[in-house]
Amino acid sequence: MFTDPPLEAEYQQILSYFPSLDEKQKNQLSQLFPLYQDWNSKINVISRKDIHHLYLHHVLHALSIAKVCPFLPGTDVLDIGCGGGFPGIPLAIMFPKTQFYMVDSVRKKIRVVQEVADTLQLKNVRSEHIRAEKVKGRYDFAVSRAVAPFKTLNQWAQNRIKVKSQHELFNGLICLKGGDLQKELEETGLNYATYPISDFFEEDYFQEKYVVYAPL
Repeated sequence: MFTDPPLEAEYQQILSYFPSLDEKQKNQLSQLFPLYQDWNSKINVISRKDIHHLYLHHVLHALSIAKVCPFLPGTDVLDIGCGGGFPGIPLAIMFPKTQFYMVDSVRKKIRVVQEVADTLQLKNVRSEHIRAEKVKGRYDFAVSRAVAPFKTLNQWAQNRIKVKSQHELFNGLICLKGGDLQKELEETGLNYATYPISDFFEEDYFQEKYVVYAPL
């Protein structure tokens, strides 16, 4: 499937962590590398030195959210500052009955997101070139990856979250963060929980990386 053995190994590791993926989902995941490699040659959406670790550094990282909150069918998720499609695209593959609204202030990145979603036939993805603070509507969860301080993300998401919850976790904000987060999180004044990604995945890359959740 892949000409690069390390790339193949990273892809297979995802399958081992998520053994319930069906053939369609596996095929969609396998297409991510050639799609992003092609787009990266036109638009720098992923660091060029990082592209050959797409499955570990980007796809599996995004899917750590699935370990914290498996989205139920009918869930509406807002991806704030989705960049080239993370965490939303891998999560949309994982949860085909969850609707993802992916927004970013950079038009060319949204173009990549929509083209990737269209190629993979992800009918559950809608993307828009819009600033997060201009977003309308209500969502069960807002997700984000390395976009802004948690306090800022909270301000953007605060009035975008539905009141009625259907998950074990109350509706709210779920972010991917790294490093020493104590000061950043405490200054928000929110209740929050941190989940070390190393509890889910064994690779050294995930040391000091966290899924951070706050009910809103």
